[in-house]
Amino acid sequence: MIDRRTLLGAAAASAAAPVTAASAAASQAVAPQRTTWHDAARKRDVPVLIRRPAGSGPAPLVLLSHGLGGSREGLAYLGEALAAAGYVAVHLQHKGSDAAIWQGAGDVRSSMGAAVTDIGAALARLQDVVFALDTVLADGEPLLRGRIDPGRIAIAGHSYGAWTVSHMLGERLPLGGFGLNLPDPRLRAGIALSPIPPLPIPVIGVPAAVAYRGITAPILHVTGTRDSGMGVPDWQARTVGYRTATSPGLLAVLDGAVHASFAGEAEVGGYWNDPTYQARTGRLACWFLDAVLRGDAGARTALLHGEGLAPRDSIESKGMA
Repeated sequence: MIDRRTLLGAAAASAAAPVTAASAAASQAVAPQRTTWHDAARKRDVPVLIRRPAGSGPAPLVLLSHGLGGSREGLAYLGEALAAAGYVAVHLQHKGSDAAIWQGAGDVRSSMGAAVTDIGAALARLQDVVFALDTVLADGEPLLRGRIDPGRIAIAGHSYGAWTVSHMLGERLPLGGFGLNLPDPRLRAGIALSPIPPLPIPVIGVPAAVAYRGITAPILHVTGTRDSGMGVPDWQARTVGYRTATSPGLLAVLDGAVHASFAGEAEVGGYWNDPTYQARTGRLACWFLDAVLRGDAGARTALLHGEGLAPRDSIESKGMA
């Protein structure tokens, strides 16, 4: 049963966050470090940006996936919030759907449009995530040796990155799944910012009633009342995954947020790096992961009561109470 909580009278976005067990233990983050991992099997480089909390012990891991035309520099606000809350954040850059598709392009719109329909680039995104999981869990990255708790791993992404999140957690792929064995059981939770609904059937898609049957991990869905575009008519269309999947989840709708509000792409600027909604989104993400991965009751309560959100924002949950 869906428990809808309208956030009338909730604290403003700038309000101080309540102290939970996890936030009380939060530490300062180490300066971000950039490197490139090489997948020999695919002869493919995967640029990454790593944010770590201070200290030396194992910590939960969150992989971050940028939207179409983004880079490992994107979702910086989210990675910073996660690292400050004691998470290791690894930002992946997906070649073929990253900033290279528009940088220097004479016709940016055409370049972006072509990338959207590139099935190979879509498949490569999912393979990048599998490769990243293999790398960190096999201690293939010296910066992360001894720092990852293998039982507490999540994935987060915006737009095309949210598409990546949903499919890594079990949203059904067309054409037999391209040989991928998903969902990946190493991922325990997901955060989908501006989710992408399934493609219409004529475009080799999968109906929503079928698409989300394989998802069992809890997902936090975040959208805004002006979140349209990228082939999605309005924000309500972005809620189909939350409303259709039988897995536990949360849906937060931020008043006035547009599609670009969650991107955190400083290189693009403007709406794509508007700080208006970043603090709220970061808090939601940290509390959600604290509740799911750390069993933090205080974080769960903060989420369900919409603490830290604006008066006209809304949040609802299913299976999270």
